[in-house]
Amino acid sequence: MAGRGSRLRPHTLTVPKPLIPIAGKPIVQRLVEDIAKVAGEEIDEVAFIIGDFGQEIEKSLIQIAEKLGAKGSIYYQHDPLGTAHAIKCAEQSMSGDVVIAFADTLFRADFVLDKNSDGVIWVKSVEDPSAFGVVKLDNYGFITDFVEKPETFVSDLAIIGIYYFNSAEKLMEEINYIMDNNIKNGGEYQLTTALENLRAKGAKFTLGKVNDWMDCGNKNATVETNSKILEYEREAMNIHPASAQIENSLIIPPCFIGENVKISNSKVGPGVSLGNNTTVVNSNIENSLIQENTKINHGNLSNSMIGNSAQYFGVAREISLGDYSVLDFLSK
Repeated sequence: MAGRGSRLRPHTLTVPKPLIPIAGKPIVQRLVEDIAKVAGEEIDEVAFIIGDFGQEIEKSLIQIAEKLGAKGSIYYQHDPLGTAHAIKCAEQSMSGDVVIAFADTLFRADFVLDKNSDGVIWVKSVEDPSAFGVVKLDNYGFITDFVEKPETFVSDLAIIGIYYFNSAEKLMEEINYIMDNNIKNGGEYQLTTALENLRAKGAKFTLGKVNDWMDCGNKNATVETNSKILEYEREAMNIHPASAQIENSLIIPPCFIGENVKISNSKVGPGVSLGNNTTVVNSNIENSLIQENTKINHGNLSNSMIGNSAQYFGVAREISLGDYSVLDFLSK
């Protein structure tokens, strides 16, 4: 999770993308919890591979691991040299069986890991596979090929960026090999290269199919994912904290309402998240993600994303406003 999240700017100028909250929880926390569910056993350690995020954020990441009863570790990828290089940065934690995940995606799945195979690759059928790494299968359901961003059609089963390996040591042997021999794809050391080498040596990889794969790569995708998670967790989202003050307003579920939120003379929902200490007055908001300590007055918002400690006074229908920003149409 060391990337800059440039496609989600301005929201990632102050907060790393994996810590953007979706329905009240950071993306990476939701991802770790979802993986723990399908792992079927206790997690010993969660290792986060990050950039220079600062001590406060590192502390919050460690807390995410500790909530699962696991040790939290921090590693750094200072140079964007690819997915295999990122894993190499955490080599000290690469032992035994391991799940590797890229922290810009969320999923829903109802399977349990097959520990009898050498590995499990999470995939989802997509309409346009040319933008993804894809897999090909044999008649027994085992993976026969890993192809990175195919220019011609070979498969519609896209790798979503979550992998299980029953031997981290074998994976590291291949990653060290491709890095020692400077084997690059697109100028980077790719995990798919190591996967293909393992397969060629006889490793058997099976599929972990997901029911839903939700992207958080840009504003529109993140807002859509927020709405989907709210729908999946509709029952829990119907319970609002006692500290919330809702006056003369209509809340249409599903919505996430944070602590000390104030809503008056407004209609909120469906598909809206309001972070802690946010105030909404005289507004109509639907399918939007609003973070903490933000003030909205006379907003008529849909498919919008507003950051922390922002202020919005106006009537625009769709907006993307970063942390500590002020946009005021009313005073003009």
